[in-house]
Amino acid sequence: MNDERMVFKVVNDEGKEIECEALFTFESDETKKNYIVYTDNTKDEAGNTKVYASVYNPDAENQTLQPIETEKEWKIIETILSELQTQVKQQINNNSQEQ
Repeated sequence: MNDERMVFKVVNDEGKEIECEALFTFESDETKKNYIVYTDNTKDEAGNTKVYASVYNPDAENQTLQPIETEKEWKIIETILSELQTQVKQQINNNSQEQ
């Protein structure tokens, strides 16, 4: 497993620069767009890490993140996040059973 973190900075609505960490990127066959899922490592009220997603162009020299525009795009991202969460839980269960 590659432990190298992909860190980048974004400017929020208030003009403040925030460091974010990319969790993963993917291209959707359905939408033909590239997506980046990332976090600023802050927590919500329930203690969950906040996760964000945007459209990006992997070939662009100066990256700009574009908003997710449709409910269909959100469904694709939510499905992938859910699948990854299930895989991680299974991996944790398998590791704890081996010990």
